[in-house]
Amino acid sequence: MRRLKLPLGPVVLDPTGPALTEDDRRRLLHPAAGGVILFAHNFENVSQLIELTNEINSLRAPELPICVDHEGGRVQRFTEGFTAIPPMRQLGVLWDRDREAALQAARAVGTVIAAELGAHGLDFSFTPVLDLDYGASSVIGHRALHFDPGAVGALAAQLIGGLADAGMAAVGKHFPGHGFVTADSHHAVPTDPRPLRDLLKKDIAPYGAAIAAGLAAVMPAHVIYPQADAEPAGYSSYWLQEVLRGRLGFEGLIFSDDLSMEGASTAGGVPERARAALAAGCDQVLLCQNPKEQERLLESLAATPVAVPERIEKLRRRGGRDFRKSVAYRDALEALRQVP
Repeated sequence: MRRLKLPLGPVVLDPTGPALTEDDRRRLLHPAAGGVILFAHNFENVSQLIELTNEINSLRAPELPICVDHEGGRVQRFTEGFTAIPPMRQLGVLWDRDREAALQAARAVGTVIAAELGAHGLDFSFTPVLDLDYGASSVIGHRALHFDPGAVGALAAQLIGGLADAGMAAVGKHFPGHGFVTADSHHAVPTDPRPLRDLLKKDIAPYGAAIAAGLAAVMPAHVIYPQADAEPAGYSSYWLQEVLRGRLGFEGLIFSDDLSMEGASTAGGVPERARAALAAGCDQVLLCQNPKEQERLLESLAATPVAVPERIEKLRRRGGRDFRKSVAYRDALEALRQVP
């Protein structure tokens, strides 16, 4: 099949199952489509996954980047045929016992994730989580590396380096921090009432280390921080432009979190949510597991180009060989065995 030449649009969406349907293909060929995110419902086994990513790549030029939430622990969409990645908090446990071993293990995690995803046609994972573990958030919980900003920054920088070693970019989330709030933004609109100085001193600190390590993209939280702005971070030009781009000097891509989440509902319907996110400074918006609303969103953004396409290109996996055949990958698997 001849690939259709189309510039990438601002919408990242998921197919409905393990193989593309005609409706999936039509949506992915829409001018507003700009990326594909896969979930557990898109995975049966490794051969099927390769067939799926190959077909997605065959649809259009430039190819739609393909991504996944593959952090480890309870957020690992692909299981059979993939190494089980421990929850990120276990790296923090190791940090408290042996910092050098923890740093080595964090780099190994990144290498294994990138090597295995890349071998199956994925471009990147939404990794690492940079939220602090305040012990309050059930949705973050053991997804967080540590409660200490310095530990999170150091471990995340190594994880980002490990991803890069195997040809993959990193995406940090959930800016400026989701770890303090109790409510789950999938089902509520969380509010973090802390003073702005606490957020700037603690929660955003890991982003400095992550950006210095080569962080390619950031995903903001669907959380309101009323001491800074009345809008959730993903709709806030203060957080995205003044703090992330200005104070931290971040030049990479900004994704919205999933617009189907309750935390995104403050802006209205899905098209309104997307416009609010893009106006605040997001480059691309995610809408997952809702084909009917995906249709509406694509049509509403049909004439909306991606402002800086080069930011998307930096998220494509690099290197054509299977990194799983390397000594570095085998060493990384061995290092993972040191994680408690």
